[in-house]
Amino acid sequence: MYVILVYDIGVKRVGKMLKLCRQYLNWIQNSVFEGEITEVKLKELSAKAKSIMDESEDSIIVFKSREERWLEKEIIGQEKNNLDTFL
Repeated sequence: MYVILVYDIGVKRVGKMLKLCRQYLNWIQNSVFEGEITEVKLKELSAKAKSIMDESEDSIIVFKSREERWLEKEIIGQEKNNLDTFL
């Protein structure tokens, strides 16, 4: 599946969350990640994220799609992290 993950995490925990999300998805811009991920890996990411976050203050939103091709993306302005594919 293809996901977009967005988080709003307290300053003390944001570094750990950034490092965790980069292990599973591609960084797009501040607190935003996207990429292909299996259901099992997404559950693993969610469990690890819950151990970092304070659920009374922090939040994570995950948008899911079957495939990237079903998602139309428009970038206005400078793209923060260009995802080049090298074969």
